Amino acid sequence: MEPAIYLFFKGNCLEAMSHYAEVLGGEITGVFRNADAPTPESRMPGGDDMVMNMAMKLGSALVMASDNNDEMYDKPQGFRIAISPTSLADFDRIYDALAKDATRVEMEPDETFWAERFAMFTDKYGTPWMLMFAGSKAQGASS
Repeated sequence: MEPAIYLFFKGNCLEAMSHYAEVLGGEITGVFRNADAPTPESRMPGGDDMVMNMAMKLGSALVMASDNNDEMYDKPQGFRIAISPTSLADFDRIYDALAKDATRVEMEPDETFWAERFAMFTDKYGTPWMLMFAGSKAQGASS
């Protein structure tokens, strides 16, 4: 059994998930919109273009998401999606792409005692992220 990440968006799910797939090298494996529902009763509140469910394969992880209308949407809190790029160059590329127009930057990219580069921010779609490149500071790395 493996957990999956499930994100909710306020009407911009397809845009956000497509951006994440492009930046992180994920693959969108399915998109179901309200218009795809077989009956009016099986639709969620909102227009035809609202995403009921979509999935992205990201490495061995599954990231799923959907839109919510104003009444159902809650701002994400109490978690972060943690990503560990494999190089400083990859860290910078991912940070620049995901943090562009961020709603909040809690920690700018910087060196810490546990990582060569670390950052925390909430992107323009409301998703909270944590990026870490441990590099030579990785546990078990030789000095």
